Amino acid sequence: MSAEYLQRMFGIDGQTAVVIGGAGVLGGALCRGLIGAGAHVVVADVAEEPCKARVEELVKLGGKSSYSLVDVTSRGSIEKLLASAIEQTGRADILVNCAGVNYGTDFLDHTDEMWDRVLTINLRGVFQACQVFGRHFVSQRAGSIVNIGSVTSHLPLSRVFSYSASKAGVLNLTRNVAQELAVHGVRVNCICPGFFPAEQNRKVLTKERVDSIMAGTPMKRFGEPEELIGALLLLVSPVGGQFITGTHINVDGGFTAAWL
Repeated sequence: MSAEYLQRMFGIDGQTAVVIGGAGVLGGALCRGLIGAGAHVVVADVAEEPCKARVEELVKLGGKSSYSLVDVTSRGSIEKLLASAIEQTGRADILVNCAGVNYGTDFLDHTDEMWDRVLTINLRGVFQACQVFGRHFVSQRAGSIVNIGSVTSHLPLSRVFSYSASKAGVLNLTRNVAQELAVHGVRVNCICPGFFPAEQNRKVLTKERVDSIMAGTPMKRFGEPEELIGALLLLVSPVGGQFITGTHINVDGGFTAAWL
């Protein structure tokens, strides 16, 4: 199979992809994948220095990248992000919603403040971004939205109560929005990662927790961030993924296959 064929099927040359949460670990891998497929990537996150660092990394890879700050708790901030992406590149074609926060507590210790912050960022932020970018995509009768869910979109996991609820909501929202926007040429899908701990998170995982995760993961290992890229490129491709909407792809080493 030729590189030309793969580029024709899955390339996104000339498109603009906005990655909310692009300064994070998983978001960074998704940015690298989009750059490799030919998109101009707008890194969107809440802090400036990590955004600048991500853009520098992407440019060194030979891609086109810029950044815009965004606070997903503010609809106005998301509207400014869209306007900035269009001002910088002349267009907006792809939105990836990858921002998220989490707290690990026992249920009886989970506070209202924790619940509200997680649901506001992880779910309301996705809702608002899908609306703001969705209106633009509808106006141009083309566009792709990929929301980042989780295995907790399907299964409740202990000690992450608000996170699990938010990610279940993300998957349900994805399906609903996809149904409404499909007739306008806009596709909306979800990637549900399994366990992809960053190095700092791995250090605080107890042996018991790791053993429990590995017992439920047929591939018996954690995921690496770059292993999300294939699913993303399929879902955003205007050719290879053109008839895919309202669905999700589990990238979890078989975790949901073992438990669902």
